[in-house]
Amino acid sequence: MSAIKMLGSIISLIGSIFLFLGALGVVRMPDTYNRIQAGTKATTLGSILTLLGIGIYNTQWLPQMIILIVFIALTNPLSSHALARAAHFKGIPLTRGTVIDRLAEVEKIGRNSDTQSVHENNAKESGNTN
Repeated sequence: MSAIKMLGSIISLIGSIFLFLGALGVVRMPDTYNRIQAGTKATTLGSILTLLGIGIYNTQWLPQMIILIVFIALTNPLSSHALARAAHFKGIPLTRGTVIDRLAEVEKIGRNSDTQSVHENNAKESGNTN
């Protein structure tokens, strides 16, 4: 086996290990948000390394693998962010050990400023400046 094929095999094996650890993290994490994070980070890296290893092993496939790697690098974080925001919006609770919920703080500030701006606009339209 040539050195390039060996390198491709090792990189694919490392990617497979990251994919396994991501699956393990999904099973072991306490709440939805931690599961999303564990799954996304590990599977993104695992998929990228696996595809890169395949591309190195079979150099004819490398351009296609690079296209897939770019696609995965762009879409995995976006999709996990959308899932986490939807779960938060739906009201899925955080684990008891969670100390800070920045999204709830931002949403609360946003609701207050939206409500305040609506009241200000209504006052301006009616000619009341209180």
